[in-house]
This record gives sequence, structure tokens and C-alpha cells, in this order.
Amino acid sequence: MIVETIGEVEIVKAVVMTEFGKPEVLKVVNMEIPSINSKQVLIKVEKASVNFADVKARYGKKDKGKFPFIPGLDAAGTIEAVGADVQQFQVGQRVVAFPVGGSYAEYVVANENLTFKIPDSVEIDVAAACPTVSFLSYKLLADLARIEKGETVLIHSAAGGVGTTAIQMAKLLGAGKIIGTVGSEQKIAYALNAGADHVICYEKENFSEKVNELTDGIGANIILDSVAGSISEQSVNCLAKYGRLVHFGNSSGEIGHFKTSELHSSCRSVLGFSLGTTRKERPESLKETARQVFRYINEGHLNIKIGHYFSLEDVVSAHRLIESRQSTGKILLNINN
Repeated sequence: MIVETIGEVEIVKAVVMTEFGKPEVLKVVNMEIPSINSKQVLIKVEKASVNFADVKARYGKKDKGKFPFIPGLDAAGTIEAVGADVQQFQVGQRVVAFPVGGSYAEYVVANENLTFKIPDSVEIDVAAACPTVSFLSYKLLADLARIEKGETVLIHSAAGGVGTTAIQMAKLLGAGKIIGTVGSEQKIAYALNAGADHVICYEKENFSEKVNELTDGIGANIILDSVAGSISEQSVNCLAKYGRLVHFGNSSGEIGHFKTSELHSSCRSVLGFSLGTTRKERPESLKETARQVFRYINEGHLNIKIGHYFSLEDVVSAHRLIESRQSTGKILLNINN
């Protein structure tokens, strides 16, 4: 990538939105290279991942942020500049980060406490694919659900980026049995290949009945739910006593309802989690998460599934794919190659 200079201003490319709407609102434009403050780093982005949260942001369902804005949660690349008060990083280091103001751009700015060094042995593609899905999976299972050895874990949307990563993470953290659900039969093999012991297509059969059958009537000890609505409600029907249903998204756009009588006498819990809120409110908690995740990747125990690549200029196609729910694994944007 060559940075164009107009006068004294360096011009780079970024995907910018000036309105909410369908994928076509994503426009590749020229913009000035961003500046940093004393506690930030400037990153030359090589890859950025596409997450379902980006779709929600595009429709304005996440918040009503000011226009124009750059979408995207995470990016991987090389540090080009560091602020005066930055102590952990230096120019030339490979990092992943949750940037300030979006990641679909050739250059991004990130706060030091939301930037993480990539181990030398980890490929940039894998690093780019990992922050949202692997950090999220670890937090859900280790910190929220507090998984115990031998427990049964049910993972909805098991063929997606979070799903395939959570399957592996559950196994690494000691799960005894891992059950996935998918929306179409074509995705079953992908979830099985990620390591699920059983995969249920909820369009073809009642997943809660099948989970109870597979667990001899006990149910799942942990359920990871990013779908919401009726899926959440049905999940309670196969949640074991002392089980934890962790709700971390609502890709269905529906609202689920729970009865208090379904919880207290069975000692079951419904827990909520948002990686976005955690980045904002408790960013320091992600330092240990990053250390654990990169250790798993570095040792070859965690394999981030990358299903699709798109150029920055073809970002509209990337969004169409993830929104169609036909994607498998992570979607990456090639930005500076």
C-alpha cells in the first residue's frame, strides 16, 4: 500500500458510513491518516475481521453514533507510531487491537490498554481472526460460566466464527460433551470438524428435546446463546440444574422471556455478557484473556477457523455474506497486503 500525499496531508483508504442501512451504505473513501494522543498507538492494518456486530452497527441497532463513522471491531497489523506515554509497545511490533473509531481502514488508532502483542510464531491471518471470537469465547466459558471439568456445553450458532472457536475453547477448558446447534444442515459438518460431539439442526428438530436425550435427561450445564428470542426460551428447557445460560447477543432480533419460577428452585442462572461493554468499562480484564488465548494458539491447541477473505474494496460482499448466515468460520478483510 502506498500512502498518497496531497500537500502536507497523508491520504489513506477507509470504509466509511454516512447513513444506516443495507450493505451498500459501506463506501471506500480517502481520508487523512489519523493522529494519536500520548496513550495511543498508530497501527498499519494488514487484516480486519468482519463480525455480526458490524451488521448490527450498520443498521443502527448497536447505538446511534455520529456520522461519518468507520465500522469494525478489531484489526491486526504493525505499529507505526506510539504516544509519548505508551510503555508496552514500540514501532515495528505486530499487534492486534480493538481500535478507537473502527477497524475497516488502512491505518487505525488504538488505546494502549486495548492493544496486544502477537507472538512471533502466530501468523497475521490467525491473529486478525482471533480477538473478538477467541477473547469472547474465553470470557464466556472461563469467567462467566466458570466451566468445570466434564460439564456438557451447548453452543448455538456453532458453525460461525464464535461458535467454532467456542467449541475448541470448551474442549480446552475441560468440557466433557459439546453439543452445537446450526440453522441449516449444510453447516453440520463444519461444526463437527471444529470438534463438536453432536450437532443439531434446529430447523429440522426440537433442539431442547434432543439435548435432553443426549444427556440422559440431565440437560446442558452451560449454554452459550447469541441468538435470543425463542431460542433462548427453548434453551431453558434443556438447561441442567445448577446450569448457566450465558446470553451474549441477539442475532435473531427477537426478545426472549424467562420466568423466575424456571430459575430459583432449579438453581439455574441466566447471565449476560457484552465484549463491547467490557472493552469500555473493564479493558484491563482482557490482558489475562489475551495471554491465555495466544498461549493456546501458540501451542497449537486453538485453531481459528477462517472461512472467507475479501478485499477492502469488496466490503459490501463481505457484509452480504455474513448477513445471509451462509458464512462459516471467520471473514477477513485484506487491507494492506
